[in-house]
Amino acid sequence: MVNPLTWQQAGQSDDKLREFFMPALVDLGASIMIQDAGRNYLFVTHLPEVWAVEHVRTPTDVSLFGDEVGAKLATLKDGMTEAGRKGHIEITIGTEQIYEFRVQTVEFSNGGLHFVTTIIDRSEERHRERLLRALLREVSHRSKNLLAIIQSIALQTARYSGSLELFLHKFRGRLYSLSQSQDLITDSSWRGAYFFELVQQQTEKYLPENKHLVRVHGDNILLTPNASLHIGLALHELIVNAVSHGSLLRSGRVINVTCTRMHLNGHDSLEMIWDEVLDASRSSEDTEDSLKAHFGSTVLERVVPASVNGKAQYVISSDRISYRLVFPLESGGD
Repeated sequence: MVNPLTWQQAGQSDDKLREFFMPALVDLGASIMIQDAGRNYLFVTHLPEVWAVEHVRTPTDVSLFGDEVGAKLATLKDGMTEAGRKGHIEITIGTEQIYEFRVQTVEFSNGGLHFVTTIIDRSEERHRERLLRALLREVSHRSKNLLAIIQSIALQTARYSGSLELFLHKFRGRLYSLSQSQDLITDSSWRGAYFFELVQQQTEKYLPENKHLVRVHGDNILLTPNASLHIGLALHELIVNAVSHGSLLRSGRVINVTCTRMHLNGHDSLEMIWDEVLDASRSSEDTEDSLKAHFGSTVLERVVPASVNGKAQYVISSDRISYRLVFPLESGGD
């Protein structure tokens, strides 16, 4: 019967087995030390390089690990007077290396109580834990920002909606716009979204078979997450207006969207221009009334530029609609 703790084939020498144990311990990144009840070292193997010492005839906790770590190990072992007791401490070396000392007392059949200490390098594990905590804080921060944007959209949409049905219709569209932009942000590990992809994603829902009617030109700039959400919202309003009120599908005239990186007032800035040609048969008064007397105008002229610390011009004439947004790239938000 095989003992669940140890088993050794008859005739195998301890020296031969030690040759197999050593590579396994190295692969696991573990060190093992054994001391008797008087804390005299009987066995030490594979110490981490930071504590590797040469020519130590009689090792002790202090001679191997220094005064500070030696004192901590002594305090830990002082309370371990019975077989089966366990304890551990973590030691940080510099800013990156973290080692866990796991100590347990074992009753050997022919030698009484012994201390068995295992040293495990936890540096990579603790680094992953720090990254995970930072990621969770980032998720919380992004979620709060997104909820604040949604709350603002809900309030403004309700303000400019004459009925519940109209509110739901507009609000769902704007939420869809945010979700599409958020998908791009998430896919980039929260770095943001590229302008060309943002235009494509915001317009393809409303022009599934006529995507060629919106053409994007210029610099394909990576926008910050905040700028991606708000510019995505502006593009949503513009394409909805174009489909609902303009002559886009009827005339087949192409809308040109341009993104240009520029240096303005000492800042690296972005200029976005939406240029849409209208049906000449529509009167300028009717067009402006239908396009500006609702929340879409508020999004384009107030909400978006304020959110990215920029300025916008939204001009409607008898033959075209143009929207120009300029903002400093470093102020696109986080």
